[in-house]
Amino acid sequence: MASTSEAESAPAPAPAAATSSSEVAEKPAVEPLRLPSIEEVRGQDIWNNCAVRSVVSGVMGGGLGIAMGLLLGALDNPMMQEEMTVKQQIIHSAKTMGKRSYHSAKTFAIMGLVFSAAECVVEKARAKHDTTNSAVAGCVTGGALSAKGGPQAACLGCAGFATFSVLIEKFMDRHT
Repeated sequence: MASTSEAESAPAPAPAAATSSSEVAEKPAVEPLRLPSIEEVRGQDIWNNCAVRSVVSGVMGGGLGIAMGLLLGALDNPMMQEEMTVKQQIIHSAKTMGKRSYHSAKTFAIMGLVFSAAECVVEKARAKHDTTNSAVAGCVTGGALSAKGGPQAACLGCAGFATFSVLIEKFMDRHT
């Protein structure tokens, strides 16, 4: 009889393994969906507005332009460095940084605003979110930024900026 009770206690580990596999089988394979809150829906509605998206892109582009202008302006050395005192060099560098920052901020702000507005409008008109939207927005932006140079410059700007936009989209792999 002692051998019978030992035999009964030996298979005990097998049911424990079966319960752990049954617990895994009982878990739902798909997590339930969580509905967005009212604040999240309002935030998405605001961000989906092309005007809001364009203004935010313009402001952020301006900020990037200021940073780029400060960096590039600081790297500019005055031509008459030996003849200038330290105070004059600092003043000259500050003025150069200010001018570069202003021009870079203006260019990057216009670039961000035009690109974002064009992409948003094209995306809403086509009802698709793909690389074609970026290509069209790049063409519009490049053409608008280089329009002062004449029609040939506008065409080259359009082609160049569109190509650059598509390459960035492919590199970032946003649209799969």
